Amino acid sequence: MYLKNLHLVQFRNYQDQWVEFGAPKTILVGNNAQGKSNLLEAVELLSTLKSHRVTRDRDLVKESAEWGKIAATLARQTGEIDLSLTLRRNGRRTVSRASEPLKRQIDFLGTINAVQFSSLDLDLVRGGPEHRRSWLDNLVVQLEPFYAYILQQYHQILRQRNALLKKIREQGIVNDASISSVSHSELALWDAQLVTAGVRVMRRRARALQRLTPIARHWHQTISDSTEKLEIKYLPSVVMEKDDLEWLQQGFLEKIQQRSIAEQHQGTTLVGPHRDEVEFSINQTPARQYGSQGQQRTLVLALKLAELKLIEEVIGEPPLLLLDDVLAELDLNRQNQLLETIQTRFQTLITTTHLSAFDPVWLNASQIFYVKGGNISLHV
Repeated sequence: MYLKNLHLVQFRNYQDQWVEFGAPKTILVGNNAQGKSNLLEAVELLSTLKSHRVTRDRDLVKESAEWGKIAATLARQTGEIDLSLTLRRNGRRTVSRASEPLKRQIDFLGTINAVQFSSLDLDLVRGGPEHRRSWLDNLVVQLEPFYAYILQQYHQILRQRNALLKKIREQGIVNDASISSVSHSELALWDAQLVTAGVRVMRRRARALQRLTPIARHWHQTISDSTEKLEIKYLPSVVMEKDDLEWLQQGFLEKIQQRSIAEQHQGTTLVGPHRDEVEFSINQTPARQYGSQGQQRTLVLALKLAELKLIEEVIGEPPLLLLDDVLAELDLNRQNQLLETIQTRFQTLITTTHLSAFDPVWLNASQIFYVKGGNISLHV
């Protein structure tokens, strides 16, 4: 796939900016806080409908404006597609594909596939479990867009179940009486729904990691000159000894029942995919606690290269690669490994504060834009 152009209107610090992409590699040069990362964020939003930087749409709309828009033309094997996403301060979004408004945002997903790699991705290794869950969920959405609906459904059930548990806790504390049978029967209904939705999430996460792990292990070995062995383990809060639907649902339900008193006491759900962990180990040592900064960077780079390969295998086309000021975080060996892998196979958008880190041959094959104060030009 190839992103032909991008049109940003009242998005972040861009008033009305057209960008035409005329080479497999585009380098965006400029000082910090000029709008380089904002452009990559716009592509990320068209790909996943999410930003890894903010959660509210009002933060994406230019100051003093009520709405912002991201539009693009994408070339795929099936032909060219026009896309647009309109963001509003009140949070109401509209999306369209091929000039047709879409009723459901989920139908927009899967049109653009992209892998983002930024300095924030080091949180994948050293951050909390929520970073790794989010990374894994984003990967699964790229492979299977319908997963976004499954995940949304699970979190909706989780919120309602938590609201009931909070109510039960308050009943028990305030009235100092046993929980009513009505609340218990209502909780049993939510238990059943949580199990059904939760198992769907867990199975897809496990399958995606099963496919990604050997590819990541290969890249990790290559980058570390075979001195390190990477292991990736999915650690769900419910044991997954076998991928059997009934067996998993039964195990999930039993685990909920085991923690029922603790859940009612704390007023929150203690079992389920929202508590899962992904563990990275290097030479049988947990990377989070003991990995050096260099090892952690190698690990994240291996994961990103594996994502590229896996998405390409599944969808049949190479995804876009978004590199947000990441070359400065990598030593020369890791930089070369990354740039050699990309070549012209993956359309790549790169942000940087200076061009000195790039090989001259690479620069000659790239389109270079200069970004200053929300304006993009071919000249400094």
